[in-house]
Amino acid sequence: MRRRLTLAGLLAPPLLWLVVAYLGALAAIFATAVWTTDPFTNQVVRTFTLDNVTGLFGDPVYLRIIGRTLLVAAAVTVLCVLVAVPFAFFMAKVAPPRARRLLVALVLVPLWASYLVKAYAWRAVLAPNGVLDSTFGGTPGFGLVAVVLTLTYLWLPYMVLPVYAGLERLPDSHLQASADLGAGNGTTFRRIVLPALLPSVAAGTVFTFSLSLGDYIAVQIVGGKVQVLGTAVLQNISLDLPFAATLGTASVVIMVVYLLAVRRAGALDNL
Repeated sequence: MRRRLTLAGLLAPPLLWLVVAYLGALAAIFATAVWTTDPFTNQVVRTFTLDNVTGLFGDPVYLRIIGRTLLVAAAVTVLCVLVAVPFAFFMAKVAPPRARRLLVALVLVPLWASYLVKAYAWRAVLAPNGVLDSTFGGTPGFGLVAVVLTLTYLWLPYMVLPVYAGLERLPDSHLQASADLGAGNGTTFRRIVLPALLPSVAAGTVFTFSLSLGDYIAVQIVGGKVQVLGTAVLQNISLDLPFAATLGTASVVIMVVYLLAVRRAGALDNL
């Protein structure tokens, strides 16, 4: 009994911090989203209204921004999966044990670098007369493609690591048994590797999708005139705080729906 009380005492401060700082902040955003702004003073008026919600979903401009944000998040997630799966498979099943540790360290190294340094490095790569233009004679420039490429680079480690962990849990004997029964590499991947890998891939998508959904700094650095939910929130904070809170609430709702969708794949068990 005393041990249980001690454990409860240790967990009380972080739980209190979660409730007050995290859930409290979300509650403040949700509450602000149903308030309004005085058109003359720009001060928040704490009067319940759904004008912000109807204005958001009734304005084609913001509907396009939401659609563009979902497109960016989905594209980044798909690219991360396409790059991470073969690389993680090589790390877990092909590379020798000593090389695996080195490869894991190399995957982690970019996470230690400054976010801004990496984003501005991609700006230098994608700029006209930049690295890409000088080397290959062309560049996509700043825009939607640049945003997707930059975010893919930034969030790729968050996909590689859970996929690598999932492949490490897959026994080599399963692959050997599949080969002994005459299955080719493609059949083994479809019937053995892919089913075991889906929960880990789904767990990785939680990171890549959510981080891409809320990003606005990289968009400002390499996106040119591209507008996403994050930049729309930033632009409205000083002018219309309740509407900015509504945009933020839309991001939260989208992410909750996504989490409920990937929960069926067992993604939350692999986080």
